[in-house]
Amino acid sequence: MSKFQESEGYTIIADWMKSKCNTPFSFQSKTWQKYGAGYSGMVVAPTGFGKTFSVFLAVVIDYLNNPNSYQKGMKLLWVSPLRSLAKDLGKAMNEAIDEIGLDWTIEVRNGDTPTKTRRQQEKLMPDVLITTPETLHLLFCQKKNSRFFKHVQCIAVDEWHELLGSKRGVLTELAISRIKSISKNLKIWGITATIGNLEEAGKVLIPYNDLKTVMVTAQEKKKLEIISVLPDEVEILPWAGHLGAKMSDKIVPIIYAHKTTLIFTNTRNQSELWYQIILNAAPDLAGQIAIHHGSIDFQLRNWIEESIVEGSLRAVVCTSSLDLGVDFKPVDCVIQVGSSKGIARFMQRAGRSGHSPYETSKIYFVPTHSLELIEVSALKEAVKQNKIEDREPMVLTFDVLVQFLVSLSVGEGFYEKDAYEVISRTHAFSYMTNDDWNWALQFITVGGNTLKAYEEYHKVEIEDDGLYKVNSRRIAMLHRMNVGVIVSDAMLRVKFMSGGYVGMIEEYFISKLKPNSNFILAGRVLQIVQIKDMTVFVKKSKARKAITPSWLGGRLPLTSYLSQFMRQKLSESLHPGSREKELKFLHPLIAAQEERSHIPKEDEFLVEMINKRDGHHLFMYPFEGRLVNEVIASLIAYRISKIKPLSFTIAMNDYGFELLSDQPIPIDESNVKSILSKENLMNDVIGSINASEMASRKFRDIAVIAGLVVQSQPGNKKNNKSLQSSSGLIFRVLEDYEPQNLLLRQAYTEVFDQQLEEVRLKAAFERIHDSKIILKHADSFTPLSFPIKVDSLRNSLSSEDLGTRIRRMQEEAVRVN
Repeated sequence: MSKFQESEGYTIIADWMKSKCNTPFSFQSKTWQKYGAGYSGMVVAPTGFGKTFSVFLAVVIDYLNNPNSYQKGMKLLWVSPLRSLAKDLGKAMNEAIDEIGLDWTIEVRNGDTPTKTRRQQEKLMPDVLITTPETLHLLFCQKKNSRFFKHVQCIAVDEWHELLGSKRGVLTELAISRIKSISKNLKIWGITATIGNLEEAGKVLIPYNDLKTVMVTAQEKKKLEIISVLPDEVEILPWAGHLGAKMSDKIVPIIYAHKTTLIFTNTRNQSELWYQIILNAAPDLAGQIAIHHGSIDFQLRNWIEESIVEGSLRAVVCTSSLDLGVDFKPVDCVIQVGSSKGIARFMQRAGRSGHSPYETSKIYFVPTHSLELIEVSALKEAVKQNKIEDREPMVLTFDVLVQFLVSLSVGEGFYEKDAYEVISRTHAFSYMTNDDWNWALQFITVGGNTLKAYEEYHKVEIEDDGLYKVNSRRIAMLHRMNVGVIVSDAMLRVKFMSGGYVGMIEEYFISKLKPNSNFILAGRVLQIVQIKDMTVFVKKSKARKAITPSWLGGRLPLTSYLSQFMRQKLSESLHPGSREKELKFLHPLIAAQEERSHIPKEDEFLVEMINKRDGHHLFMYPFEGRLVNEVIASLIAYRISKIKPLSFTIAMNDYGFELLSDQPIPIDESNVKSILSKENLMNDVIGSINASEMASRKFRDIAVIAGLVVQSQPGNKKNNKSLQSSSGLIFRVLEDYEPQNLLLRQAYTEVFDQQLEEVRLKAAFERIHDSKIILKHADSFTPLSFPIKVDSLRNSLSSEDLGTRIRRMQEEAVRVN
């Protein structure tokens, strides 16, 4: 037994765990020991094995061993990406310290925390504070805020993989660096699930050379059972959503066979739809099934989460709002409806079931169209090979930098040298030049070169001793109201006329509805009575039909890792292995694709041309996700137009895209390779899209984060249209008069990195360059092309309803073949 294991703190915790019939996992013991030896680091462990207690109890043990090293006030700062996580964590930690007999206070601080509690915290911080990155930055806006962090011994960042790769991750980096400058003995610990680039994730979180670091990886593995729910028959010509309600008869028995089931969809719109579909299929589930997403009132969300923990709900239809580490022990089954779009997301959701160690996580995959069964096969292969996506960290996000500098100025103020040291040692700004830094200082004080004539951009004043400070109460108030990096459309609260909130709805959706219109929210059919200020007043409706809201930012793209496995499985689909039940089930569809056109092998790239009465169709199948496919479609249309000026209609899904023209498309064996060439790629991409318009839309969010455009004001919040108008004007002025403005440059960088996915696009064309191009002429739509064609019909006007048009096209294809 080591000296550490003989220590008083370790003994107390080991005895407490023994009293609960538990023993620490080796990764927990190692974390406790390394923390006691002065290390910072990262814990990597499967869901349900106690990652939280590996770090939390490390601090408790260290406190019990060295009580004199800890001062009154905050000892542990716990940063969590979701509010729902915070409540659950606080409850688990409080139970632990009560049983251990430790006189600590553990509290949560986020947007839901009552004002009275916040004021009490500001007088004396709890021993453990659980918060979000945004709320942490709001604390920096308080007067004399350094006192809150002076004696913090540890910052723990929970679910670091969720924050990494976003601007919220940059907020976290900056916050840690600031607190490290205040608390000299600070230790930093990250808690993460497995991702592809763990080493890089650790260095981004802890880039400090003066800290000893370690990565603690659990040897324990979580068992995962993936079960595909097969439809009754294979639709030879599938289309997105064609299985839909038909699969409800398969889902209901799964719900009844388990104690509590989480049913994951990718969007809030889909969750509302599936809640209604399941209730219609099984009315007896009324009162036993709930719906959970980010637009539902937080008190209702809290009730649902508590009901899951108590085991009083049979099923909950949800979105990513329940993706992360909330400990729902009664959940013994997860259903994924439709594509999860990524390997990590699928595994994260699977981990919600069988949350206790050594329980098997069980997840059912319910396809919404036949081709998604190839994805199940791909997911199984990825899990078998333990392949998971990377999370790429963001760098040089100057909008976040500007917001942070103003936050410091609203709070205690800052001196240039001190702030530069805090910022430049983060990973996100380690590449920042002196010119970049000087631009940021000039921007917050006079608005930069172009906007210096406008007083509203002179936010920060430089006092005689060199202190950068915001002295205007109005500027300080508006800044506090707009801290954060999540920019959404204006949200209106939905409230019953009789009192009681239902949730939130986006302004752009509700603006299209009239009084007395019916819509669905939180699983209820509601009728609009009136819209006043930022509130939609409603009453319950008895209508059988109602509109399901759509929220902006709906569709997720397929990740590159999952795309790669899908191409592999498609190439193997003609001769599936004995255990490939999904590919075997799909054989009629696969055989029809091979008969009418071709099944592309891994080293082949398929191009299909189909001439119909409505025009000339060109289909290509990069399997690179919706966003990249859209860029490739625009690029190919641009290159073809150089051969012959044509107008195209473009449609795409995650697998491929369609170009439709009313004239013959000049592609044949002699030029198809050059049209798909990797040469001059990015120049042609820029020529094929309106990069300025795309950058202008990106600039909208950047302008809000940087404070150029104020989204939230007392009693008012600008909607998307108003934000785009205000930011668009500034964008055009900067393009004309200050093209080197860093926020302007950032907008173009984000377009290339996030929308055009430049790295993935170049890799796709390298792969196509090395592939054999297979050009096929088909007489009718093929199983691969049909779903893309149907997607294009959704956006076209016709006197026929969509279902009738689809049936007519399917019948015509059968006749031709």
